[in-house]
Amino acid sequence: MADTSHHDERIAKMTFSSVYPHYVTKVEKKGRTKAELHQVIEWLTGYKEAALKKLIDSEVTFEQFFKKAKLNPNAHLITGVICGYRVEEIENKLTQQVRYLDKLVDELAKGRKMEKILRTEE
Repeated sequence: MADTSHHDERIAKMTFSSVYPHYVTKVEKKGRTKAELHQVIEWLTGYKEAALKKLIDSEVTFEQFFKKAKLNPNAHLITGVICGYRVEEIENKLTQQVRYLDKLVDELAKGRKMEKILRTEE
């Protein structure tokens, strides 16, 4: 895999609050709700709505966002291609976690059933 250190660094310094509105727009444009988006984010990170709002308001970076998160033990079940990379093959842990979130948002926007997005079905 190519050297992605510059890309990884850029992702780490990006604020969650700068990307969050894009997530909301993406899912709502496809008929899903903000509540469903929050359910997906909570499943992956453990952040309930109040904590999520606080993180958005304080403009934490993705690095800070995922450092405080309690990643779901089934997050490793998130596979597939996002932004041209297979998420299961991304070597940088933080970049992989951000891409996990991107992948879940994509699945939500594409109309996938919540049980499948949350990896509760075998």
